[in-house]
Amino acid sequence: MTIFSRFARNFATVATLGLLVSSPIASQAQSDPITTKPLKAVTAQPQYLEKDDPWIYRGTDIPVDKEWLFGEMPNGVRYAVRRNGVPPGQVSIRIRIDAGSLYERDDERGYAHLIEHLTFRQSKYLKSGAAIPTWQRLGATFGSDTNAETSPTQTVFKLDLPNATDAHVAESMKLLSGMIREPALSKANIAADLPIVLAEKRENEGPNMRAANATRSVFFAGQRLADRSPIGTVKTLEAATPAKIRAFHDRWYRPENTVIVAVGDADPMMLAKLIEDRFGDWKVPGKPADQPDFGKPEAPAGTTGNAPVGKVETLVEPSLPRGVTYAILRPWHQVHDNIEYNRGLLMDAVAQAIINRRLESRARAGGSFLMAGVEQQNVNRSADATFVSVTPLGDDWQAALKDVRGVIADALAEPPTQEEIQREVDQYSVVFANQVEQRDLQAGAQLADSIVNAVDIREAVASPEVVQQVFTGMLDRFTPDAVFAATKRLFSGTVTRALMLTPDASDASSGALLAAMKEKVVATGETRVAGKPISFDDLPAIGTPAKPDLVAPMGVFDVKGVKFPNGVTGMVWRTTNEPGRVTVRVRFGSGYRAFTAQDAPYIALGKMALVSSGLGDLGEEEMDRISTGRKLGFDFDVEDGTFSFEGRTRPQDVADQLYLFAAKLAMPRWDANPVERAKAALTIQYNSLDTSPAGIINRDLDWLLHNKDPRFETPTPAEIAKTTPEGFRKVWEPLLKQGPVEVSVFGDIDVDSTIAAMGKTFGALSPRQPIPAAAATRKTTFPKGNDKPMVITHKGEPNQAAAIMAWPTGGGSAGLPESRKLEVLSQLFSNRLLDAVREGTGSSYAPSVGSNWPVDTDSGGYIMAMAQLPPEAVPVFFIEAQKIAEDLATNGPTPDELERVTEPLRQLLMRVQTGHAFWLNELQGATRDPNRLTTLNSMMDDYTKVTPAEMKALAAKYLTRDGGWRLAIMPEKQSQSEKK
Repeated sequence: MTIFSRFARNFATVATLGLLVSSPIASQAQSDPITTKPLKAVTAQPQYLEKDDPWIYRGTDIPVDKEWLFGEMPNGVRYAVRRNGVPPGQVSIRIRIDAGSLYERDDERGYAHLIEHLTFRQSKYLKSGAAIPTWQRLGATFGSDTNAETSPTQTVFKLDLPNATDAHVAESMKLLSGMIREPALSKANIAADLPIVLAEKRENEGPNMRAANATRSVFFAGQRLADRSPIGTVKTLEAATPAKIRAFHDRWYRPENTVIVAVGDADPMMLAKLIEDRFGDWKVPGKPADQPDFGKPEAPAGTTGNAPVGKVETLVEPSLPRGVTYAILRPWHQVHDNIEYNRGLLMDAVAQAIINRRLESRARAGGSFLMAGVEQQNVNRSADATFVSVTPLGDDWQAALKDVRGVIADALAEPPTQEEIQREVDQYSVVFANQVEQRDLQAGAQLADSIVNAVDIREAVASPEVVQQVFTGMLDRFTPDAVFAATKRLFSGTVTRALMLTPDASDASSGALLAAMKEKVVATGETRVAGKPISFDDLPAIGTPAKPDLVAPMGVFDVKGVKFPNGVTGMVWRTTNEPGRVTVRVRFGSGYRAFTAQDAPYIALGKMALVSSGLGDLGEEEMDRISTGRKLGFDFDVEDGTFSFEGRTRPQDVADQLYLFAAKLAMPRWDANPVERAKAALTIQYNSLDTSPAGIINRDLDWLLHNKDPRFETPTPAEIAKTTPEGFRKVWEPLLKQGPVEVSVFGDIDVDSTIAAMGKTFGALSPRQPIPAAAATRKTTFPKGNDKPMVITHKGEPNQAAAIMAWPTGGGSAGLPESRKLEVLSQLFSNRLLDAVREGTGSSYAPSVGSNWPVDTDSGGYIMAMAQLPPEAVPVFFIEAQKIAEDLATNGPTPDELERVTEPLRQLLMRVQTGHAFWLNELQGATRDPNRLTTLNSMMDDYTKVTPAEMKALAAKYLTRDGGWRLAIMPEKQSQSEKK
């Protein structure tokens, strides 16, 4: 059962494997936000439900989750249906085909993914190009509500259908059946989709893709996974014909390879009947094809013993950070997915967590590596692997690798302490208990995906209660000897393989890496992470507790506003529909306005190191220990006009969460190691950002859109090198004391006890210092329009470029109604741009248009159109974008295209307003800014009752301003075709 995948830790190198891959709205939600529609009687019942022997549980002793209904039709189609009201009014449908890139023959590479595109292009009930507009009219947003994905082992078609009336669900199931069973795989459709697929391939090429390819090639040498990326090859894609594509489709798009999942706010019996009606008569001639042999990892000839070192390789990529990943590989076997097997997974998880905590502790203390981690993965039914990833702190990769291997060797030499084990067990106990508390909040889309994932890995599913029961039932098994045995299993295998990424060809070779991997490992002493337990009860008080001067309704639901004598304000809201879920958010200070140009490098450092630099007597290690057995969060962000702390917690930990945030303001700590570590991380990351248009966008776009304001610049390595821990404190210490504080606690809370906890923490703070006048009045500017684009270059692939066109708008809470209408305008623009440069020319895979409107400052907003393209298509982009802007300003949109935007927005609003996070985002700042409240009631109308005339007027107001600002990101190296 898939009980642990959500806790898997992500590491940079391992992650490359994924590349394989009209009432006011407030009054509408006054009732319980999560509601479900009354059941309608289904006159005709499904015939093939398996009430006594659900197909996904066959051969397992895992208790059946009775909320699911499973069926299997005579033709082999299997299905799973379930009623779910999160969000209300939505039904999520998944259709999984048991075929991905590993099922392709050598001359078919990329065909599974190409068919995914063609399936949306045209099919039995949808004419060419009609799929996206059809779903939009039904309220589904393209790309998020309607999507598909192809992996090495499966192709999955996804629909999250809002406003899921019986008629809409029936129509959607009809359309989907036509897409899966009878797509139009014509020459014309291939010609239309092939440029889009090639654009997707082109936009993903570069150092990261080469690293992903090398990762597969090394770790899965001799197996199909080694050289079968879902995107395919240019040669095979350009050779695609209707006959070849049809052959692949007929071979794998068959009933016995199909699983359909439907979850949502509808009668599951109706969902089952619709599936049977649309797929029950599906037949494909011929016998099913044999499943391909994915192969297995094998040791080098002539080697013996545990996991001998096999293939190693060094990849030189000047723009990528230095790093080593090695893997202990074992053959993947179909498991007997029973409770005992899952107990083993949980034991393995604790073993990994102990090693990872030791590695992190060593890195924090100033070790030779910036970060390192261990993770077991079953990869695409091709290997059971334990990956070890190492990012050196500097150039000495041998020392970093040796240190990490030494920590692992120590874990293999002696059992862990019971204290270490209990710490990890306590953490997982909180996680599993909180999942049970929040079981009614499981989103339908996530539940549908869980079935798809289980089928893909050939396992079952389990309810949160079962997961918790399995875990609590084995607590006495978590002994040092048992965890020690699990650790040994994790590092036992058939073969060990390694890959090193380096920016310097003289830095390493495959021979040097091989020698390092074969070097005898000496266990590192003193790796056990020990320390006395820390209790919040033992921590110093923030100050003298205070009772609020004022507790009064905010005028929205039951949200109460709170004001303390020291000037701290807050909002509290108890929701009844989200058990076990609480969000605490603290807004303070002046955000980006607080910094001068000279301070700018410390902004990025603050985002990374301010929290980890500690508070009071608690350093980073102590903060970890005090969090054991609790659910606490500590996110920090720098926003346009404010700073923010945020933590997602649970009811019993709210007081502790408030203490952590208040203590950071009242008694900050200034440890140097987190700053030095952040400096190293920023330096390593910087050079990798100039290897592609996307990297340049991430690095420079915010700075350029702010007219090269240094505060928004990504600091260079030279600028980072000049920073110091002392300078860090000098910049940040006064900022933690300045500006008003607003504390919001929304979710499953007791209001009175929460206000009391606020009084002990934030109410006890010393009075705040005012924001300096210079900071309060500091503005941002937008670059002037330019007919000739600004050009900057990247060092990546010669066939990659990007084009951006932007227009300034505004900012501030008084303009919130207009900002919402600008979002509608940007979506209209986006749909037209998609038609022009994706569907029309095939030059860009995912062009987009978005609107940004700062609420805390009165300037800085913009509408921006963007696309990645080949260099020769950049001028065309600017022509098309200008043409769209001018036409919207002159003629406005048609009623149909406006409906295709407003209906998805209406449905999106109806869905997201069911959670407290949405209202927290809308209400934040309202204790001092009444505009946040007065503009709420127009929200739904602002998004959904706009007219073509209003859109035309807005376009004329903003999209003709200064003619627009243009940016072209071009390759530093010209392609051969450009040189000719």
